[in-house]
Amino acid sequence: MSVTAFLLALGTTCRITRFITKDTLAAGFRSWTAARFGDDSRAAYLVSCGWCTSIWAATATAVYATCLEGSPWFQVPTAALTLSYLAGIASRWLD
Repeated sequence: MSVTAFLLALGTTCRITRFITKDTLAAGFRSWTAARFGDDSRAAYLVSCGWCTSIWAATATAVYATCLEGSPWFQVPTAALTLSYLAGIASRWLD
């Protein structure tokens, strides 16, 4: 895996993890998971724990990168997710 692909996979993993565990748009999913499996369930913990979620997001992203590294099908979505993550970090510093 090239350095560029690695950095795009890293940014993608960070953004997906943040979306699942913290973003308001995924709050319904986290609430549904807690309601379905219980507040103290492993599933509810999984979708609220950045360390836990990142394992699965990283695995999926690494497989995706391995299969499509040189393709626009890899480069475009991972660049968009990485830029989204970096914009979120920048907005925290600038606001």
